[in-house]
Amino acid sequence: MTERHGTGEEPAFYYDVSTGEVHEGKTIGWENRMGPYPTRDAAAHALELARARTRAWDKEDAAD
Repeated sequence: MTERHGTGEEPAFYYDVSTGEVHEGKTIGWENRMGPYPTRDAAAHALELARARTRAWDKEDAAD
C-alpha cells in the first residue's frame, strides 16, 4: 500500500540522506529520512531546500 501525503490523495516521497535516493513511503528509518515531500522531484531537492531555508533563517536572525 502506498503511503499518502497531506490529504491522503497524493503519494509521500522521502529523501534518504545516507544514500541520496528518493523513496516512496516510509521505507527507511527516520534517522536518515527527510520529508515527506509531495513529489519525487521535490524530495530529490530536499538538501537544496534545507540549505535555502537555513540561509533565509540566518539572514532573519542577523537582521534582529
